Amino acid sequence: MAAPETQLMLSVGLIEKDVNADTLWVWCYPSVSAELREVLLSKCCLRQDSRGLHTFVFGQFRRTWYYISTVEVQEPTALKKVTHFSIVVTAKDFNPERMYIKHGSPVKMMEGYIAVLTKGICQSDENGSFLIKDYDVRKAYLAGSVKDVVSQFGMETIILYTALMLKKRIVVHHPQVEVLLEFTRALPALTWHRKDWSILHPYVHLTDSELENLRTCTGYVAGFVDPEVSNRSDLFDVYVNLPDSEITISQSAKEAMSMGKLHKDIGLVIVQSAENADRTDGQIIKDISIKTREILANLASLAEECENSKITLETLKQRHFPPATENFLFHLAAAEQLLKI
Repeated sequence: MAAPETQLMLSVGLIEKDVNADTLWVWCYPSVSAELREVLLSKCCLRQDSRGLHTFVFGQFRRTWYYISTVEVQEPTALKKVTHFSIVVTAKDFNPERMYIKHGSPVKMMEGYIAVLTKGICQSDENGSFLIKDYDVRKAYLAGSVKDVVSQFGMETIILYTALMLKKRIVVHHPQVEVLLEFTRALPALTWHRKDWSILHPYVHLTDSELENLRTCTGYVAGFVDPEVSNRSDLFDVYVNLPDSEITISQSAKEAMSMGKLHKDIGLVIVQSAENADRTDGQIIKDISIKTREILANLASLAEECENSKITLETLKQRHFPPATENFLFHLAAAEQLLKI
């Protein structure tokens, strides 16, 4: 029997593109739904002739994570009619590095994934034994660079932090998939106290099934390569235009996202930590977390003084906070389920 950790993996599949430019779902073990199969076919890039080859992409659909490695077939090979193939792995958890195994041939690649799926271990000539349990999920959480996010947006990073704290909908656009994946995966780390990467949807297309999936989520970080998403204000509270380094707050979210001295103080903590060349991403995240815990501790203290440990707007008004701080704490209490409804 496979070890408990192996149950995180759900399936492994093979997609091929042939000399006639037809893309086919060739094989899967044990199985995936027809709906998920169509999503995976759209993500593997083999249907997208003009957009180049994406060696590795990842994302999630209906709480199932997918990881796709795509390779161009090199001559000479027994696969005479196949020009490219994609190995597709689905899993219950977010851990891209664990799923990206490099092998010299499609046969070895498939053998490696099936071994991990069924036994929890894969023997590799290059790396010895690959154990699924060796890939700590915290390493996956820390693989994105908060420092790079702050380097690009500076004090405006506080907008992203606030949106994440309030469980708002963040949409990120960039035409290059690889850039999109790296940027979006870093954002949940700004709210490290939750350690919730289920909010991450790094590679989304404007299809009915994928948008329906997004609408079931309370808050999210969603990445799109299609610039048309900028016109879909129904999908976001905060829109991030990565190529132009611009962040826009939607009209409907401006009240909840109004900024004040508290936000400036938090922003300074984020920027000063990130600008320190000696501090690692892990240390920057810790600095932000300390400030976050301070805010949450104050909120919890307020809740303890209230009936049923639930905060009311009247409670906040009695404290005579600045308007922006009162507004932020009110919406944060709602996000943290500390608000009396």
